[in-house]
Amino acid sequence: MKIAINTRLLLKDKLEGIGWFTYETLKRITQTHPEHQFYFIFDRKYDEEFIFSENITPIIIHPQARHPFLYFIWFEYSLTQILKKIDADIFISTDGFISLSTKTPTFNVIHDINFIHYPKNIPFILRKYYNYFFPRFAKKSSHIATVSEYSKNDIIKNFNIENSKIDIVYNGANTIYKPISENEKIKFKNTYSSGKDYFLFVGALNPRKNISNLLKAFDLFKSESHSDLKLIIVGERMFKTREIKRCFNNMNYKTDVIFTGRMSPAQLHRTYGAALALTFVPYFEGFGIPIIEAMNCNTPVITSDVTSMPEIGKDAVLQVNPFSIEDIKNALYKVYSDNDLRNNLIKKGQERSKDFSWDKTANKLWESIEKIFPK
Repeated sequence: MKIAINTRLLLKDKLEGIGWFTYETLKRITQTHPEHQFYFIFDRKYDEEFIFSENITPIIIHPQARHPFLYFIWFEYSLTQILKKIDADIFISTDGFISLSTKTPTFNVIHDINFIHYPKNIPFILRKYYNYFFPRFAKKSSHIATVSEYSKNDIIKNFNIENSKIDIVYNGANTIYKPISENEKIKFKNTYSSGKDYFLFVGALNPRKNISNLLKAFDLFKSESHSDLKLIIVGERMFKTREIKRCFNNMNYKTDVIFTGRMSPAQLHRTYGAALALTFVPYFEGFGIPIIEAMNCNTPVITSDVTSMPEIGKDAVLQVNPFSIEDIKNALYKVYSDNDLRNNLIKKGQERSKDFSWDKTANKLWESIEKIFPK
């Protein structure tokens, strides 16, 4: 069977959440199904590391789809033509974007629809594009996968999609994320946090990640605890970061906040492993991969009590109201001051993290894709 796949988010050294989902699942699916021919469709020069097996044919089509006007051209014209040319039996998209023009059966992965709930967090033109096209993408798709029960219900409710059309395929975490030794922790902290313990945030810098409230809560925590803890923030600026800058500039303890930018998985593994706790408190997530990555590193997790995060973390995390600076601050203090609580969260996290792996994700995704195979 000829299976064409949108792989435009497979970018060397620039994989984010959806990019990692694409990488980890396609690597497994293509290697375990040599009976099929896969066509990876890129919008720019690709790296050979993404050609996982001999049954993959890479194709580049233009223009680079990095703007709503270019999305439309790429998906509705360039992609439609290439699907016809290769006579694809199935088209798969792992980032929610599909072609409305193609007649090829289409399998779509829609991770979340945060733009419905927080439209002002997104630049105007993107907001218009998402709100116009994504309901149509959902209806056009032959079948859909999403990454949590929360997201499934959200898509059903807002796009009027039947329950049977959507499967839940949880994310996994890279196997590199595992505990590190005490000596490695000391070495890392000496390099990055002046030898001090630290809280950690991991994620793209955009409004829904709630970094502003985390900074305010950390400032309060520092004022009340008189501790020497640091806060390390790992992630690249995405958009609308003005509020983050404003909150940072207004902090009393800004010298204890460390922005690292993007880290490689090897660097991030040590950053997780040496952290006192992950402080991941977005007000919207379709899944929240850092929760699982931290658990795999035996790092306690503080996360939000909204959207998908209670579903993913269950009782293995300390839940907070992300809209309450006081609540976040109190959680920071609890984890800082209560060794028993930290150990309990670590133990429960070890068990909860066993429910998630990229092997499970890939298997579930393939089972879902098979539902649209031509009979």
